[in-house]
Amino acid sequence: MNVLIIYAHPNPSSFNAALKDAAVDALKANGHSVDVSDLYAMKFDPVFKAEDYTQRVDKDSFHFYREALHAHETGSYASDILGEMKKVDRADLIIFQFPIWFSSWPAIIKGWIDRVFQAGYAFRYDAMYDTGLLKGKKVLLSITTGAPEVMYSNQGNAGDIYEMLRILSHVSFEVVGLEVLPPHLIFDVASMDRERGIAEIERYKDFLIAMVAT
Repeated sequence: MNVLIIYAHPNPSSFNAALKDAAVDALKANGHSVDVSDLYAMKFDPVFKAEDYTQRVDKDSFHFYREALHAHETGSYASDILGEMKKVDRADLIIFQFPIWFSSWPAIIKGWIDRVFQAGYAFRYDAMYDTGLLKGKKVLLSITTGAPEVMYSNQGNAGDIYEMLRILSHVSFEVVGLEVLPPHLIFDVASMDRERGIAEIERYKDFLIAMVAT
């Protein structure tokens, strides 16, 4: 299996970085190929803009859908977008590795989705959800939180995290045809000691290998 990891954390010594590295090692050890997009290290620009298209249909009025379809037909995306699309093309599974911030993913991930899952490439108005253009690929979210699990329950201040992820996945991944696998969550990372950290990494590796084996 070809796996693409979209990793978003600004600290290369973070627990998220350790999870990303563990995933790479476990997947490769089991015969899978892995690409990694380290968005902060790449200084990936999350801002969707007219300059994303190098051969504009209309330079006076920016209509994103029309420009995106034209860019798909001509291959005239900005180079960083093309690079990420090539990684997605190779991937059977896309893993997003990130911490929860303000009950969502980091803005840089939203920007990656905005700029890479382009009209014409990932969807059209007549090709979404069951007919999305990335149909046949899978996506998995690997997530950490700083707060305890109870905060992300129906009784907690942040609400049910699984419902939040269901909505995000539906409008960001299922819309382009991706099959959404069960997420992997590690709560209360802020108070985690080394022993638990090692155990959680091993739990994630076991989870991940089980997912790619299905």
